[in-house]
Amino acid sequence: MKDDQIQKVRSGNGFIAALDQSGGSTPKALSLYGLDATAYSNDAQMYDRIHEMRTRIITSPAFNGDRILGAILFEMTMERQIEGKATAEYLWQDKSVVPFLKVDKGLADEADGAQVMKPMPDLDALLARANAHGVFGTKMRSVIKLANASGVDAVVGQQFEVGRRILAAGLVPIIEPEIDIHSHQKEPAEDLLKESILEHLEKLGPHDHVMLKLTLPEEDGFYSDLIEHERVLRVVALSGGYSRLDADERLERNHGVVASFSRALTEGLTAQQTDDEFDATLHASIESIYRASIT
Repeated sequence: MKDDQIQKVRSGNGFIAALDQSGGSTPKALSLYGLDATAYSNDAQMYDRIHEMRTRIITSPAFNGDRILGAILFEMTMERQIEGKATAEYLWQDKSVVPFLKVDKGLADEADGAQVMKPMPDLDALLARANAHGVFGTKMRSVIKLANASGVDAVVGQQFEVGRRILAAGLVPIIEPEIDIHSHQKEPAEDLLKESILEHLEKLGPHDHVMLKLTLPEEDGFYSDLIEHERVLRVVALSGGYSRLDADERLERNHGVVASFSRALTEGLTAQQTDDEFDATLHASIESIYRASIT
């Protein structure tokens, strides 16, 4: 199974669906979906609502392995079921979509123009559970706001340090050092980020492979040397707050990069839509992101 998944992730046509909103971002995701705070009265009900939303997306006829390479899940989603199967197993067995798991616990306070990840004391246990569910890889997010070498190096160093632990557990890490799209130093920050990533890639073992999830760059094709690097399985792009139209247009200009969109994927979906309306909206969203990803 792993070989089939590696082949699909490395060379398949399509994109990664990011369905990994966690506690902090769940209320906003539900609000955009048309469910305000009156739709739930506590955290347990809130997570029920978000799982219902994700289930509706994943079980839709529009959502399948023909256009979607993989899906990133929140920890609680991995432990829940869809149509009688654990979510990760359902994704691969029923939809031919490779499952990934978000493993970070959020961001630390900003220092040197960047936010590293909070400590992950239960990471090893989480990785063991991911393996038990047949998860292929993981995802973890840091944020860079300024072109500060110390901050960039702290972010990338931590990402690769944790990434090596994930590799040792037999999973493929998605390294995600996001650059804030609103940064007034976005382009010089991209220069520092690429340099740091290349340095850390050279320190990986000969059989180690990672994925990179990056903010769409200001210079088209800027990450081509990362795409071609022998230690990089795939480079994917986050939407980062761009509208789907803007994100798609930027993605089309960066050949070899595929999408890993969250909010841009679910744009326009609401709980109030009929199934036909929901499926048509999701199909149009998936198709536009797919087309932008295969350039």
